[in-house]
Amino acid sequence: MNILSVQDLGKNFGGLTAVKDLSFKLKQGEILALIGPNGAGKTTVFACLSGFLRAEQGQVILEGQSLWGLSPHQICALGLARTFQIVRPFLNISVLDNVMVGAFLRQKSVAKAREAALKVLDFMGLARQAHKEAGGLPLPQRKRLELAKALATGPRVLLLDEVMAGLNPTEVDELIALIRDINRQGVSILLIEHVMRGVMALAQRVLVINYGQLIAQGTPAEVVGNQEVIAAYLGRGLKHA
Repeated sequence: MNILSVQDLGKNFGGLTAVKDLSFKLKQGEILALIGPNGAGKTTVFACLSGFLRAEQGQVILEGQSLWGLSPHQICALGLARTFQIVRPFLNISVLDNVMVGAFLRQKSVAKAREAALKVLDFMGLARQAHKEAGGLPLPQRKRLELAKALATGPRVLLLDEVMAGLNPTEVDELIALIRDINRQGVSILLIEHVMRGVMALAQRVLVINYGQLIAQGTPAEVVGNQEVIAAYLGRGLKHA
C-alpha cells in the first residue's frame, strides 16, 4: 500500500526548471532514497512535499488526502515531517524545550508535551543532554536533535535531508541503526543522501534525479550499475564514508 503518492510534480524559479514531471510512490513502511548531483532539485522536492514551496503543477497525496495548497504546519499535522539539511536548533533553550516545540503539535498540555519529548530524547540517545542548551551540542548530537524535533510531531512519513552529512564512519553507522529503529516503529522514510554507505544500507529502492527529472529508479544495486546514473552522478566524487 502506498502512503505517499507524487504525480507530475513541477517547480520553476523564473526561467529555471528545478523539478519537472516527477512522479513516484512511497510504500507503507518503506525506506526510499532520493539521490542525484548537487543542484538536481532534491531539496526543492522536499520543500514542495512539505509545503515550504508551492509547486506549479502536480499532486501530492498523503494517505488519500491531497496536500495541495496546505501550509507546512497543516501538512505536519497530517503526519508528514521533515528535517533540514542545515540544522538550526533553538540555540538558547534546552534540548528538551527544542523537542517539546514539536511535541506540542499532538500534546496540548505542558506536562504531556514534556513527557512525550523525554521519550523521544531517550529513544534518540539524548536523554543526558535534555537540560543542556542546544547551542552547546556538537554536530552529531545536533543531527540527532534535528531528528528528535521531527519525531516529536508523531509523523507517519519522515523526510530526511542529508542527515549523515559531516559525520565520520562510526557516526554514520550509528545513525543508520537509529533510522532503522525509527522505520521499525512504523514510520515510512524518504531520504536525500550523498553518503552512499547509508543509501546502500537503508534503502529498499532508490530514485535518481538530474536537472529535476527522474533518470533512474530501482534497488540500490540496480541504480549503482546504471550507466546514466554513473555518468550523471556516481562518477563525480561519490562519498563512501
